[in-house]
Amino acid sequence: MNVRQYEYALAVAEEGSITAAAERLGLTQPSLSQQIGTLEKQVGVHLFTRTRQGMVPTVAGRAFLVEAEVAATASRRAFTAARAADGDLTGELVIAVHMGLGARQLPRALGELRRRHPHLQVTIHEEPDPTDMERLARQGTLDILLVHEIPPGCLFDVHALGTESYVAVLPRGHSLLRRNEPLVLDDLADEGWVRFRRTSKLDEYLARLLADRGLAPRTVGRASQISTAVRLASEGLGVTIAPSSAIPEDFEELVRPLRPALSEPVIAGVRRAPGRAETALLDQLDRQDWSGTAVSAVTG
Repeated sequence: MNVRQYEYALAVAEEGSITAAAERLGLTQPSLSQQIGTLEKQVGVHLFTRTRQGMVPTVAGRAFLVEAEVAATASRRAFTAARAADGDLTGELVIAVHMGLGARQLPRALGELRRRHPHLQVTIHEEPDPTDMERLARQGTLDILLVHEIPPGCLFDVHALGTESYVAVLPRGHSLLRRNEPLVLDDLADEGWVRFRRTSKLDEYLARLLADRGLAPRTVGRASQISTAVRLASEGLGVTIAPSSAIPEDFEELVRPLRPALSEPVIAGVRRAPGRAETALLDQLDRQDWSGTAVSAVTG
């Protein structure tokens, strides 16, 4: 077995079909089928079940793919380290981000990094399940976290970037939009609320915030993406609260700041003994505006 075979199996699992995986890898379908068949003979078990819906990993296949991902990542890191030592940043940076955090700053930092190092690739895990986050960290797959707090069991060096402010988002035409002053949460107590996925850090933050103020407003909907929650609120489903940097530009007029101001720290967790790629991204993140004053920009 070799790393290339691991990457073939991972591609088939991700694409769900031999045909799609072959196209992605630049191989013919018969060639990739043969490679997967050879790999299964070497392992001694079936890694995939052929169904009408496509290629589905077996129980043994799922266990194999977990370790194959570790091996493939290690191989990419070894290649990256060798190229970096020769002055060329290449390979892959793997980042985990809490929902909505740095929605404007992270793309700007990555864009600048890309302009400086065009051969560097990036994979972003947005709001991974806590179990997945722990697994990725344990396997050494993650390079950088962008979070409010470092999850337990993740051994990363902590770099404080600044704060992320939160704002209220109201339906179009709502009477509270006529106010020229910040809102208090009591202003929204009788409104229906658009909340977020229960396992998300953002919904956990909102639940704690409301409980601390003795509020229990009606939840009228839940969304897994901030942009979706904002759009639902704009059309009158309810109100929501979200990080100011995650508000889509076309919805800024529906935003109002809160009093007292709500904010949380923004932390970059960087793997210990980082390489030049991680250091370069951290430098770009440090250059972004993390002052927590985005509310004034959003509300004009």
